[in-house]
Amino acid sequence: MKNYKIIFFSILTILILHSCNKKKYTEVVEVPLPNAKEKIAIGDPDDIKAVEGAFEVEKLDYEYDDFAPTLDSLTMELNYGKHYLAYTNALNKAVVNTEFEKLSIEEILNQVEDSNTNLKNCAGAYFNYNLFWKSIGKKANVIIYGSLSDAITKDFGSFDLFQQQFKIQANSHIGSGWIWLLVDNNGKLQVATSLNNENPLMSNALIRGKPLLTINLWEHAYYLNYQQKRKDYIDAIFKIIDWKKVSARFELINME
Repeated sequence: MKNYKIIFFSILTILILHSCNKKKYTEVVEVPLPNAKEKIAIGDPDDIKAVEGAFEVEKLDYEYDDFAPTLDSLTMELNYGKHYLAYTNALNKAVVNTEFEKLSIEEILNQVEDSNTNLKNCAGAYFNYNLFWKSIGKKANVIIYGSLSDAITKDFGSFDLFQQQFKIQANSHIGSGWIWLLVDNNGKLQVATSLNNENPLMSNALIRGKPLLTINLWEHAYYLNYQQKRKDYIDAIFKIIDWKKVSARFELINME
């Protein structure tokens, strides 16, 4: 009889433990896991304001998510609301109470000396980002307007050859920087890259001239979506270039 009691209580103990373990396991799997993306709140570009100073942030005529998936909203917010804003604030701080405070950004870039590394870097980034924001658009297409179409054919052979050269140089650029379509000082269209935050308006540019469009080649401009695949990023972003805006800038340069 004693043996039966031992066996009975042993079986009962096993059943209780099994029931508890089963209940514990069920409770764990029924708890929903947090989704990291749900915790990321994307802001409004209209809320971005620079500190008081000579220069303001360029207002966008599109929202952060208007270019997804080519440019995801988080990358847009990171570059506009963080990097660009920080450079704008740093630029305002760098020019206060100096001879540069009353100058345009183009005048600063033409006059700043290489030894003034802080101002050169902040001013370059500010100009570069401003042009980048105006180089892309929601209604982008490959129609080249006005005299820019003839100039591209004249200087590159065709739009396809221009596009090929642009992408090759962008993909072969080493390190951080920007790629440009510009009108050089002889009036010819050129494709060029620049290191870090330099640009064709600076005195040390390999090809000096007036920029028409630019694409950001810094890793933070594309790494969230494309990782190390810069080629995929260039191919994608080339499709959202606003050629109407680019053509309008070319017309203004021709009128100067």
